[in-house]
Amino acid sequence: QVQLVESGGGLVQAGGSLRLSCAASGSSFSIKYMGWYRQAPGKQRELVAVITNGGSANYADSVKGRFTISRDNAKNTVYLQMDSLKPEDTAVYYCKARHYENDYWGQGTQVTVST
Repeated sequence: QVQLVESGGGLVQAGGSLRLSCAASGSSFSIKYMGWYRQAPGKQRELVAVITNGGSANYADSVKGRFTISRDNAKNTVYLQMDSLKPEDTAVYYCKARHYENDYWGQGTQVTVST
């Protein structure tokens, strides 16, 4: 079992920045990768960024060049630095961890970008 706790969401003006954190606990030593997803009202949940335990990262095209995912393996924590935020980035952001063949999700944190 893996527990994920997210933090760092909030309200920011367009062009601003936020940093999300996701701390994993429990049997976190076998996590293959961690990532961030988001879900806007009326839309499906979508991948934002993912990072392996080796540090390889992939991003959705919509956030490339603006968001940066990083991971501190010693702290079992993954971060999402979000810069140049746009109103269309408004969503609930969820952390996900792949542990063996199981997926674990955090509770979500709201990010709201105002014009």
